[in-house]
Amino acid sequence: MKLRGFFIVIAVIGLGFLFITSCKKNTDCVANVVCNDSTGVGISGATVYLYANVKTPVGGTITADLRATGLTDEAGKVSFTFKLPAIYDIKALKTISAKTYSALGIIKLEEGKGVEKVVVLR
Repeated sequence: MKLRGFFIVIAVIGLGFLFITSCKKNTDCVANVVCNDSTGVGISGATVYLYANVKTPVGGTITADLRATGLTDEAGKVSFTFKLPAIYDIKALKTISAKTYSALGIIKLEEGKGVEKVVVLR
């Protein structure tokens, strides 16, 4: 009888560990965008837009509701975190001495991973 009770306790503990650890996985997708000038130096204070263009049923294109905006730090980097993977268009802008520099790109986010994309403002 004691042996049977021991096996029941071990089974309950084992099932508890199975349910506690099996469903908790990190699905966050991190997009790191680095804005550089033509010499490879990071540009601080650049505005970075992430957005997704979606085709409409009539053949047009609209910008989806899921989008993000951020400013680069002193190293020229900005990070965004999303819950689901997606493909985003990148648009970066920086105005210096009345001249606007820009860059375009695409970044593909993967589930549970961080992805870095470097764009060059010209």
